[in-house]
Amino acid sequence: MKFLALVGIVALIWLVGLFAFADRVRGFTPAPEPARADGIVALTGPSAERVNVAIRLLEQDKGDRVLISGVNREVRRQELRELTPGSNRLFNCCVDLGFEAETTNGNAQEIAAWARARGYDSLIVVTSDYHMPRSILELRSAAPDLELTPYAVSTPSLDNSRWWRAAVTARRMTLEYVKYLAVLGRETLHRVTGHDERAAVEPPTDEAPAGKADSQ
Repeated sequence: MKFLALVGIVALIWLVGLFAFADRVRGFTPAPEPARADGIVALTGPSAERVNVAIRLLEQDKGDRVLISGVNREVRRQELRELTPGSNRLFNCCVDLGFEAETTNGNAQEIAAWARARGYDSLIVVTSDYHMPRSILELRSAAPDLELTPYAVSTPSLDNSRWWRAAVTARRMTLEYVKYLAVLGRETLHRVTGHDERAAVEPPTDEAPAGKADSQ
């Protein structure tokens, strides 16, 4: 009985945490007007909206440059340019492409290397609302000295406070919560043990490595 009671308590804590996480996600949007930062970073995802938002922020002079992290390695610069809004001049002069990242952890390492290479101290982070907590956690681990401003892109299906009633949205929120807890647990373990296995990452370049496919 004691074991079952313990399992019930753990399950209840986990469930409360899930709903608290969902409230945090929904609180990221609508995103407030961000203060100007040194740079803007967009973590690629299932749609082009994250990239489009980052380019619009660049047009509004919210940062000096944009890094698009996690670009498919088969995509060329001109192909991406044709899919994004804004002027050719601004895209050509002030947008960098990162091809190495295949995971959110990889995004964080790629962004940290780019910020170090550029000498940046502050970044506006653009990604989807549900992806923002884990992205910020990974970035703070990879670059603890960077000042990060979240700028979340809304996921319409998650705007409803009863997201848990639909299987698709419940699955998305639960899966992201589990991933977030995994990163949180990893970082807690690193702090306790003082052990960090992160490898150095080269700053992004605009040329994709030949012969590789993106699995992100």
